[in-house]
Amino acid sequence: MGRAPASFPERILPDVPREKIPASVGIIMDGNGRWARRFGWERIKGHTAGIDAVRDTARAAAELGISELTLYAFSVENWKRPRREVTYLMELLRRFAIDERPEIERNGIRFRTIGRVAELPEKTFSALRETERLSAGNDGMVLRLALNYGGRAELADAARRIADDVVAGTLRPGDVDEAALAARLYDASMREVDMVVRTASEMRISNFLLWQISYAELVVTDVLWPDFRRANLYTAIREYAARERRFGELVKG
Repeated sequence: MGRAPASFPERILPDVPREKIPASVGIIMDGNGRWARRFGWERIKGHTAGIDAVRDTARAAAELGISELTLYAFSVENWKRPRREVTYLMELLRRFAIDERPEIERNGIRFRTIGRVAELPEKTFSALRETERLSAGNDGMVLRLALNYGGRAELADAARRIADDVVAGTLRPGDVDEAALAARLYDASMREVDMVVRTASEMRISNFLLWQISYAELVVTDVLWPDFRRANLYTAIREYAARERRFGELVKG
C-alpha cells in the first residue's frame, strides 16, 4: 500500500471527533491457539495467521494518525511453551522483521522493540535491531513490539538502573522519583497509553505495560487475534471515545 495520509481521520471515523482518537494504543494479542484449534490445526498456524492481523491493524492505526501502537508479542513467561512452538515464534519474528521492511518504509513507520530483547536468539535479535536501525529516521507512527517482555521485569530493570546510578554517584537517592524511574524504562520516549485492547474475551492485563497503562481505558473484545482487523480497531476506538476519562478526578457537571 502507499503511505496513507493521517491528517484526515474524520474521513475514516466520521462519528468520532479527532480529539477522541487515542494517541497511544496497546494491544494484548490473544487467541492464536484457540483460532487454530477451531480448524483442527496446530497452534503455530494461529501465530502465522496473526501476522495478517498485525499488518492490517498497524495500517489502520497509521491512517488514523495514532502516534504509537504497542503490541504484546512475546512475554517473559512464554518461554514455558513447548520448545517447537517457541522456536517457530522466534523464526516468525525474524521473518516479520525482514519481510515488513518495505511496508514500514512506505508508511514512514518507526519500528521499535521493548523487553529483554537481547536474550532472544541471535538471528532474531539481529533482524529486529536492523529493522529498528533502518526505520529510525522515519517520522510516522511508532510500531513497538513487546518481546521477552514483562511489566514487572521492566520495573525491576529500571530499579536496577537507578541503583547503579546511585552507586556511581550520578543520581542522588533524594532525587529518585516517578520521573527518574520513567526515564529508565525500556523506551523512555514512550508516552502513556490511552487505550488497551485485549482480544479473545480475556479480562486481565497479563503483566503488560504496568507503568504506562496506569490510566488507560481497557476495551475487551471476543474476537480472536487472527480475526482482528481494522473494523475491530474502529469499534474499540468508538467505545473508547464514548467514555469520560477522569484520571482520578470526579465526574464534571
